[in-house]
Amino acid sequence: MLTCEICGEDVPSPGEMRSHLRVSHLEALVKCPLCPLEGVSYDELHFHIHTAHAEEGADSPKKPAKTLAFPVRARPADIPENTSQRGLPGCHGAANRDSSDRGAVGGVSHASSNECSSVRVTNGSRTLEHKLSPKAGSMSPQKLTRTDGQACLPQGENLNSTQSSAEKSSRVEQEPVKTKQKRLSSPRKEKLHPCPMCSLLFTDCFILQEHVELHLQESGGAEGSRDQRYECPLCSLSFADSGSLQIHVELHLETGTPSGSGSTHSDLQLARKLQEEEEEKRKAEEARREAEEFKKLQKQFGLDASGGYRRQLERNLEREVSRGNMAPAEFHRKRAEIMESLASGVDDGRTRTSGVIGSLCQYYQREGNDVVHIWLSAETDHYSSGEGDRGWGCGYRNFQMLLSSLHKMEAYRGCGTNGAIPSLPRVQALMEKAWREGLDPQGASHFSHKLQGTRAWIGATEIYSLFTSLGVRARIMDFHQPTGPGNTHPRLFEWVKQYFAMSDSRGARLPPRVVQTTLPPIYLQHQGHSRTIVGVEQRKNGSLCLLIFDPGCSPGDMRKLLGRDITGSNVRHLRKFTGSLKHKQYQIVTVEGVLSPEEKQVRIANSRTLRAERVP
Repeated sequence: MLTCEICGEDVPSPGEMRSHLRVSHLEALVKCPLCPLEGVSYDELHFHIHTAHAEEGADSPKKPAKTLAFPVRARPADIPENTSQRGLPGCHGAANRDSSDRGAVGGVSHASSNECSSVRVTNGSRTLEHKLSPKAGSMSPQKLTRTDGQACLPQGENLNSTQSSAEKSSRVEQEPVKTKQKRLSSPRKEKLHPCPMCSLLFTDCFILQEHVELHLQESGGAEGSRDQRYECPLCSLSFADSGSLQIHVELHLETGTPSGSGSTHSDLQLARKLQEEEEEKRKAEEARREAEEFKKLQKQFGLDASGGYRRQLERNLEREVSRGNMAPAEFHRKRAEIMESLASGVDDGRTRTSGVIGSLCQYYQREGNDVVHIWLSAETDHYSSGEGDRGWGCGYRNFQMLLSSLHKMEAYRGCGTNGAIPSLPRVQALMEKAWREGLDPQGASHFSHKLQGTRAWIGATEIYSLFTSLGVRARIMDFHQPTGPGNTHPRLFEWVKQYFAMSDSRGARLPPRVVQTTLPPIYLQHQGHSRTIVGVEQRKNGSLCLLIFDPGCSPGDMRKLLGRDITGSNVRHLRKFTGSLKHKQYQIVTVEGVLSPEEKQVRIANSRTLRAERVP
């Protein structure tokens, strides 16, 4: 606690001490301690107390004399410190002198006699004396005299002035004097406004507003926390910043907040309405921003109802015609072929490249001296993205690659595709059928149970649901975090090597250098793209390298891998070393056999909370 050296009031902090000094001793005027009168000078205050409150100091056998004490204000700059200070005029002896001395105003002294005859005001080198009549409550018409005997006249007059001008001046001066005497003699009953943040009182709402602003500025500078809430001292509302609170308090003051701790009903309603409008505006802004982000995501993942495979293919053909790269007759011929392929539900094979795995096996047998071991998957066809699915169809194309490998194996010939590779719209229809069977209800709700006619992306969970619906046992592995330096995934490479190495000839002491297994390839998914792993290399330095089919690779580049003229530069775009896979998370899907009807139903029931096996 800090104590004011002028009035002795205790304040809790330096900030409030500055506000107290400014409002109580710099801005505020002298104020009567017994009534709301203020805005008068020191000598006029003494005159007011002796005229309006003279009876309150009288002795009474039933009630002791009342001490008239009031806060000491700042002395005027021109009053010296050694000026004598005395108490209020004690017309009843020394009984009230000690108590009145504590409330005396510097620079004002009164004659100490049985009758209140005069009031002296010392100001620098002269002393002005107000002659009072013996009867309290009236001002004697005698002029003010100085202690040197000279009369105190208004500026521009002298003692040799004519009597008429003196009388005229006296009449002019007496009119405001009488009005002021009446105001000083009658205590005013004015409305006081207490500060809601300290114990000070104000008669002017504008001064109170400035005072409260000082409080808010000090609290805003001292409490700069980002998450701080500022509560209104006049109602129960809170705000995120001091500026909004300041505007809110100003509204209270402008609408006439009553004195006390509460607020009128209308003010409270106004404040609540303002806060509700601010909250509604904030919610509307958040909803608008979320809607924009959702639209961007829908467009990115092909869920913006802009058309699917067929519509995109037709637009690309129309663009070729408008550019002059295709004749109208060729456009209609290709469009008819597309409609026929879509009606049959079978892929037209325009983007397919077959025989790549066998060609790679021959290449590694005669080349690749820096490779110690090489494991390849079963024969797999490569499917590239076409004009109708470029930018979004990688998941569907990888499913076609895995399905092409399964169709070449006797164990999987009973799958529900009848040995044909379905087109992309047909794959979307198969996915919707799997959702209707009850597989992955959360994923179905994400796509609103509809894929046909959209360009929606699919991932590892959709591939798992497709294989389960076809009666194929699938498995999802989730490499959810990097396991090596530089955000690499060496555990993923080791897992892929162990998967293909399982088919090595058991019992052989030295496995062959090149092994083409009978295992299906692996579906590889990461954020924004998916590919198919068809093999792994183990080099002399012990490092591993994955061989990957990417749907983004064109059929022309893939055909360069066919024949005996294949070179290392042709194989380079298939190789992916550890430093090439640096996404935060990878998921893989492997095929491990055929499901019985009972196992299929169990997997459908378990897919309600579909979970992958996490590594590590």
